[in-house]
Amino acid sequence: MKQCKACGEEFENQFSFCPTDGQSLAQSEQVTVSEFHLTLISELWLVQRLSSETQFVVERFRRAWPSIRRNPVAFLRHEIHLFRLKMLRAVGRPYVVSGVATALAVIGVVTLTILIIETRSRNRLIDGDDSNELVRTLTIDLKTNPNPESKPGVGTGSNGRVGFERGRGEGSRPTPARAQGGGGGGTNNPLTASQGRPPLPSAIPAPIPTTYARAPQTLPAAGLDIDPVLWKDLPFPNYGDPRSKSTTPSNGSGEGGGVGTGKETGIGEGEGNGFGPGRKGNIGGNDNKPGGGGKGGSTGNDPNDELYRIFRGPELTTHARVLLKPEPQYTEEARKGGVTGTVILSVVFSRDGQVINIRAVQTLCCGLTEKAMAAAKLIRFEPATRNGRAVSSYMQLVYNFNLY
Repeated sequence: MKQCKACGEEFENQFSFCPTDGQSLAQSEQVTVSEFHLTLISELWLVQRLSSETQFVVERFRRAWPSIRRNPVAFLRHEIHLFRLKMLRAVGRPYVVSGVATALAVIGVVTLTILIIETRSRNRLIDGDDSNELVRTLTIDLKTNPNPESKPGVGTGSNGRVGFERGRGEGSRPTPARAQGGGGGGTNNPLTASQGRPPLPSAIPAPIPTTYARAPQTLPAAGLDIDPVLWKDLPFPNYGDPRSKSTTPSNGSGEGGGVGTGKETGIGEGEGNGFGPGRKGNIGGNDNKPGGGGKGGSTGNDPNDELYRIFRGPELTTHARVLLKPEPQYTEEARKGGVTGTVILSVVFSRDGQVINIRAVQTLCCGLTEKAMAAAKLIRFEPATRNGRAVSSYMQLVYNFNLY
């Protein structure tokens, strides 16, 4: 038998070094701690190697059992001492500490990067609605410049209810009075009306093109029946709806030659040659009625303003509830080409139960975007409410096109 001087274990004579400490068991005193021992990988089957290792553990336990039975405390102290020596020897090897520190630093940097990306991605997500796979979108605000701060109301500016100029009042008449009216139009284009300036006030109705007529003409290229004091030449390159965020040229899905989702030659969701949700010209809602008091802005002070505004989710008392959501049809061209993907539409669920202001946020080719827009128009729903009154709200529709 041979005994290891470091751990005190005894081994058979055929052992040349201690399997635990790597110390030489030879009688010679020329022992090198860093002596290299060649290890050959066994070609035995896994079960055979496991059996061999198990037998080795059992044999070691059998040999150690007398020491454990004789003095278990001393045996435990001896094993702890050996474990401490192994750890010190492992840590004392070159580059171990620096390698561990580098690995921990890399893991920390990667973890921190993932957390930052995850936080930013979460902040960019649109707030989801709990029902019908609809999500609320950001408000489409009125503008006096390409990136203004907007406030509630029909026009754009400040310190007044309607109009595009700054100031307080609602029209050119000397006696203060509410301005009313509105207009709308479009050319049956499925794309949402594009962003732009309102044309010059004119009693002559004329279709509104998406291009801006810069050269003076005998007859106006486009006209808008609106009180001149409530009008302003906004800094947009083309004609259109200043409330829109779409830059794709389009007169909108309405009819009559104007811009928007309404009827006739105005701009907006109303009917007539005016601007906004009202009818028969001018601006302000309801039927046309001249206002007085001066130039109008955008901050509303009328309790009926919420009937014409479009609200975000947090401003609503109850969200719109979808009753019927038809699925869009696949086009033959998309089917043959194996086109799949998602179309995302930003729309407005109006207070009168219509889907308006349809705008494509994410599109697909081969007519699938148009099919999704057509399906969106067929949605039936109960409008959102605010303080017990039905109001319009922004929504986002997601249509998934898959081939099975």
